[in-house]
Amino acid sequence: MAVAEEAIAIGRRAREAAGALADLSTELKNQTLVAMAGGIEARQEFLLAENAKDVGSAGDKGLSKAVIDRLTLNPQRVAAMAAGIRDIVALPDPVRQVTRKWQRPNGLEVGKMRIPLGVITIIYEARPNVTADAASLCMKSGNAVILKGGSEAKFSNQAIGDVLREACVQAGAPEDAVQVVGSTDRAMIHELLKLEEYVDLIIPRGGEELIRFVAANSLVPVVKHYKGVCHVYVDSDADLDMAERISLNAKVQRPSVCNAMETLLVHEAVAPRFLPGVIDRLRESGVEVRGCEKTRALVDGVSPAREADWHEEYLDLVLAVRVVADMDEAIEHIREYGSDHTETIVTADRGKAEDFVARVNSSAVLVNASTRFNDGGELGLGAEIGISTSKIHAFGPMGLEELTSTKFFVFGDGQVRN
Repeated sequence: MAVAEEAIAIGRRAREAAGALADLSTELKNQTLVAMAGGIEARQEFLLAENAKDVGSAGDKGLSKAVIDRLTLNPQRVAAMAAGIRDIVALPDPVRQVTRKWQRPNGLEVGKMRIPLGVITIIYEARPNVTADAASLCMKSGNAVILKGGSEAKFSNQAIGDVLREACVQAGAPEDAVQVVGSTDRAMIHELLKLEEYVDLIIPRGGEELIRFVAANSLVPVVKHYKGVCHVYVDSDADLDMAERISLNAKVQRPSVCNAMETLLVHEAVAPRFLPGVIDRLRESGVEVRGCEKTRALVDGVSPAREADWHEEYLDLVLAVRVVADMDEAIEHIREYGSDHTETIVTADRGKAEDFVARVNSSAVLVNASTRFNDGGELGLGAEIGISTSKIHAFGPMGLEELTSTKFFVFGDGQVRN
């Protein structure tokens, strides 16, 4: 079958499945999710064996350590996939939820109700867990999903997809509610981007190059997340022990993900006391530090930060550090160089914290907490399908509600329009 014909067939099956999914009860959707989680756990050895094939060839493909980390499954990550699915079971079903009702002067009762988007295509790189996260979120929100992972995770994604489709059949849900595109032909992505007749939304997850390519070539609406240039600002009124813990966690706990800190901003009043110690701790964890001239004057051996460093999403153990005069300068820096992803302020001053939250319009703004908390699971949404840095149709972690739209409904008793 030609690539274009294969893509159309996938789209048709997804559209048919979406119609059936929209009518499923919450009980049946939850039963399907329970079967999915159980299948992931029961087939752990199979999933790890298939993942080993991908990891084994990763070096030959010249993948970076950060990409290989995202690619790799282990028993803990498999268990986390299953746990993430079960978390979604416990969440309220957004479908048919009435979000607002009001009455017009002519007696019409008007309301808004949540409905599934329909068919969602996810195009992603390296992270096999996205297969399970996306499929389970789409199942609960009543959407069919087409999953196109990168060739570097071909065996892992297909294996997870097979387990999830088996669970759909077992529970009585449409098998084609979940489709993993097996083709590694690069032309397949182009064809998937043309399926405006069958697909309602495309969500790319991966590097900036992939996302810009999808946004530039898609005939279907795209939710974008170009990159995560996340900042921690340590204020003059910060608890410096807290600031050190937050900075280390934000940079070191998992540097290869989009909500890791890439730039540390420090008020000049506390920089002489704070920076020498925190940079020592960061270096002990293997972090390369690149700093402004004021940072380099305070700490020996810091490499000079260049203009490009302030824009950079390293996704690695590299950190840019800048000393700022005050919070206004920190906010100016974030507005100029940030990517609208995640920012944190560390301060004991409630007024400053509230001012920072009000003025910084990234998808998540945190006070006295690590940037690593901008995550659907950590914020109580269940597993997320991605973090949007575009303000339409969703902004921030995309959980169940973000995978629905709303329709109007109107009840009357014979009214006609004059």
